Amino acid sequence: MTSRRAFLQAIAATGAASLAPSSGLFGQERVVKLNVRGGAIDVHHHFVPPGGTTNRPWSPEMSLEQMDKFGIGVAILSMTQNGDLLYNGTEKGRAAVRAGNEYGARLMQQHPTKFGLMGGIPMPDLEGSLKEVAYAYDTLKVDAIAIYTNDNKGRWPGDPYFEPLWQELNRRNAIVYMHPLAPTCCGTLQYGPAASMLEYDFDVTRGVASIVVNGVMFRYTNIRFITVHSGGTVPRKWYYDIAHASFPWPYAAMKAFMPESQILFGTDYAPEPIESTVDQLPGLKLPRPFEQMMLRGNAERLFPRFKLT
Repeated sequence: MTSRRAFLQAIAATGAASLAPSSGLFGQERVVKLNVRGGAIDVHHHFVPPGGTTNRPWSPEMSLEQMDKFGIGVAILSMTQNGDLLYNGTEKGRAAVRAGNEYGARLMQQHPTKFGLMGGIPMPDLEGSLKEVAYAYDTLKVDAIAIYTNDNKGRWPGDPYFEPLWQELNRRNAIVYMHPLAPTCCGTLQYGPAASMLEYDFDVTRGVASIVVNGVMFRYTNIRFITVHSGGTVPRKWYYDIAHASFPWPYAAMKAFMPESQILFGTDYAPEPIESTVDQLPGLKLPRPFEQMMLRGNAERLFPRFKLT
């Protein structure tokens, strides 16, 4: 993630003198604390599953401390990028996903007003995925299902292979959160930019396009889709979070194509520092009513158990 963030920051630094600096990104120390009743709802907030890896240290306590620091009231947790562990298509993958979901559910039970959970599935293993959807919803009481943009085996979500999965998620009126994973075809190029700087956003595009072009979103209209980084390179009328894509350029592209009701707040913590998203918000000069919608109101409609009374 670091190279992607550095690239965007380098671009921003050339013409973003009006943005409010904070927390060291531009040599300042001021913290941008989000001002919304009840705190913002972060729909893009990772935890590390048992046996998983991440590029930055993480613990539940670190998440809670960072949430308090930046004015985030709720984080909807999803697992970090661990495609080789979770999407290996074997019993080991099933077990890893189950362990991650059960760990996330324990965090949610320990902090019911602070954490929600997007349950993972072992996507290349269709039978295992269907079993995990049932367990995640019926036993763990998750808020949504999280998938990657490809299954680490050369298939994208619109592939006919996944039709039984979409049927079941539609039956359950599921919220489906799609996070990028560099595909096996393109993630280890020996030249050019790192996958985090290029392939993540383009694989969001591939994942979205596969669902749209192959008719999944039209056949299964009960499913509500969320994806990341202001929509990769294809903003469409899904729900999109703004995690480290709150710089003026990606934000403007997303805003031109999407209704305000579909834009969500997200940070990509802990792989990304929260500052890489929130530091850019003052410079956008958002109207206060929309700011409240983006930071909390739109997510409350998706996750009504966190709605303030």
